[in-house]
Amino acid sequence: MQPSRQVVLAARPRGFPRLEDFAIRPVRLPDPADGQVLVTNLYMSVDPYMRGRMDDAPSYIPPFALGQPLEGGAIGEILESATAGLRPGDVVLSNFGWREHFLANANEVRRVERIAPLTAYLGVLGVPGMTAWVGLNLVDVRAGDRVFVSAAAGAVGSIAGQLAKLRGCRVVGSAGSGAKVKMLVEEFGFDAGFNYRDGDIAGQLAAAAPDGIDVYFDNVGGEHLEAALSAMRLHGRIVACGAISRYNEVDPPPGPRNLQLVIGKRLTIRGFILMDWLDKTPAFLREVGGLVSQGKLRTKETIVEGLDNAPRAFLDMLKGANVGKMLVKLA
Repeated sequence: MQPSRQVVLAARPRGFPRLEDFAIRPVRLPDPADGQVLVTNLYMSVDPYMRGRMDDAPSYIPPFALGQPLEGGAIGEILESATAGLRPGDVVLSNFGWREHFLANANEVRRVERIAPLTAYLGVLGVPGMTAWVGLNLVDVRAGDRVFVSAAAGAVGSIAGQLAKLRGCRVVGSAGSGAKVKMLVEEFGFDAGFNYRDGDIAGQLAAAAPDGIDVYFDNVGGEHLEAALSAMRLHGRIVACGAISRYNEVDPPPGPRNLQLVIGKRLTIRGFILMDWLDKTPAFLREVGGLVSQGKLRTKETIVEGLDNAPRAFLDMLKGANVGKMLVKLA
């Protein structure tokens, strides 16, 4: 029996989550049955979409069950295997995060190569990187476009902005501190950036993009979306990836006051869920994996140590305390 621990949802948050909404519970896992593997997690991911799954409300993905372990992306190493094709020592990706060890069927994990760093599989070569890549493709981002990316210092935004630059675009990003804005320009190659915490998002965007924008990669919603609508050029495109500014609202405010601009400017707004595009994974890995191997994409990570600190890492991510991908190191 393998002793382990896992994080469960102890209560459904109302508004911004609290540490008391989570609990860490011990568990003992049996030896793998035929067709199963026992895995020790090395790193786990915390992501904004998980906040929606903590509410008991209809969505594109089922809510987390109270008293049950949370789920999320993780990369681990096989300890024991009772299935052909997977051996102890193999590195695997799974959706069994929020726990130190797990038992799974062979089809619930995906073996990957050992690369340095392994955390890339949870970042630039994982869900955040592919989300950025798919979003840009959905609105046909091309050379000469003027692109605005919100939450640009985060896991998805930082990759989306860099990919747009590599396509020959002028890119502006928003972030939550002066240091992050400096990083956007000096390390990620953005043409301009601004600190949304300074207020007047519409005014700051207009100053950073005086000729307007053709594409808005929306990770935030709210005031950012309203500002982007005002800055949009004729036939502009908006890719709706996330709305983190609204995830913790008990009573969400009305939508953008200037939504009517969609009509006169002939705008396109495209929402997407990554799970609908998983068949494009090989193409994504070829393109983005090649850029990573050539040193053309820079990545940042914020790593927190230990399962005990996983709930805090999640809350900090919702507050924007991370730079790049927020991860928890488990082993």
